[in-house]
Amino acid sequence: MGIQVHVAGDGIAEITIDFPPVNALPAKGWHALADALSAAGADRSVRAVVLAAEGRGFCAGVDIKEMQRTPGHTALIEANRGCFAAFAAVYDCPVPVIAAVHGFCLGGGVGLAGNADIVVAADNATFGLPEVDRGALGAATHLARLVPHHLMRAMVYTCRTATAAQLHRFGSVLEVVPPGGLRAVARAVAAEIAAKDPAVIRAAKQSLNGIDPVDVKRSYRYEQGFTFELNLDGVADRARQRFVDERGG
Repeated sequence: MGIQVHVAGDGIAEITIDFPPVNALPAKGWHALADALSAAGADRSVRAVVLAAEGRGFCAGVDIKEMQRTPGHTALIEANRGCFAAFAAVYDCPVPVIAAVHGFCLGGGVGLAGNADIVVAADNATFGLPEVDRGALGAATHLARLVPHHLMRAMVYTCRTATAAQLHRFGSVLEVVPPGGLRAVARAVAAEIAAKDPAVIRAAKQSLNGIDPVDVKRSYRYEQGFTFELNLDGVADRARQRFVDERGG
């Protein structure tokens, strides 16, 4: 359980999320993921990173139950800091990050996939932001990298999801495959990149980040400000508690 890291001799680092039952990461889990990504990128033997997950889905976002059982705002603040750190670590990783997405990719999962360089997905994968129903905002910055602008807005307002097949048509998902073949396809893409000159690939990653039209870190931080505002107003706490109550605490 937790964040698992395996670096193979072929230059591919596999970082796996494993927080049963739904990969809703606690605050420490987000920070651990950020540390793992940063360490992989700093390892000069690593030429590409595959970010995947065990269990029923890729990532269900933050652990809302942790927030509700922790007095004060400590858990909320640390979760927000952890998400910011993890999303930034994907984006800033000096080598390409390939997200292998299966099942649900919600909230913070979209933050990870949206900041990845390449996304491959199982045919059962769905992507969405349930934030409005949880009294929060955030990761629209990253969803906008996966779907067209007006669909992104509709998904934020309604909390609807999009399928891997839809994202493949948009070009934001490279390949859609049966769940059983997902890891192999992700590794094959990573191996194709790892076969290139590592100095050139690292330069390419830096150059592509440098020409991005949107500063994803500033944009996401702006979104987070509204989450804090909603929390101070009490709206967010009531929405989170409804979520916990609906699931039997």
